[in-house]
Amino acid sequence: MRFTATPLAGAFVVELEPIADERGFFARTWCAHELAAHGLNPRLAQCSLSYNRHRGTLRGLHFQTAPCQEDKLVTCVRGAIFDVIVDVRRDAPTFGRSFAIELTAEGRNMLYVPQGFAHGFQTLADDSEVLYMISEFYSPAHVAGIVWDDPTLAIAWPPAERIISERDRRLPGLSEAFARESR
Repeated sequence: MRFTATPLAGAFVVELEPIADERGFFARTWCAHELAAHGLNPRLAQCSLSYNRHRGTLRGLHFQTAPCQEDKLVTCVRGAIFDVIVDVRRDAPTFGRSFAIELTAEGRNMLYVPQGFAHGFQTLADDSEVLYMISEFYSPAHVAGIVWDDPTLAIAWPPAERIISERDRRLPGLSEAFARESR
């Protein structure tokens, strides 16, 4: 696995290092030793799969609050997505900044999303599937989020006829989400 730091501290683009022959290839997608060697959380509590029937499906921007914050390794195993993270660590110099990358089944690239980051994506192809390898168990009591189109985030989402859940449409903006939290 090859790790490339993003402009947001703790987040990495991860590329596979396939061992190929005439049959195809074999590559690691999770290695506790390699993650730990890069200072990343090697714990794996659960894996989740998101199937998205239509191009333009947008999910996010979601995160879990303390004490159930999660680290995630995200990859697109079918189709393609525009994957976005937002730094929601209030004490970080990059608070409110985002990073986006296209993850594709063909490219087999991944994004390591550390604790303290909101995550979301928009599908770029029909029948896209996204695999999450997650460090903590899902806790409904600690679910939080930021609305995808908050203008303060200035995320350049690809143009599309979007399919967004009502729940995600009603998420607060960044400043509203953290004003609520500090009460």
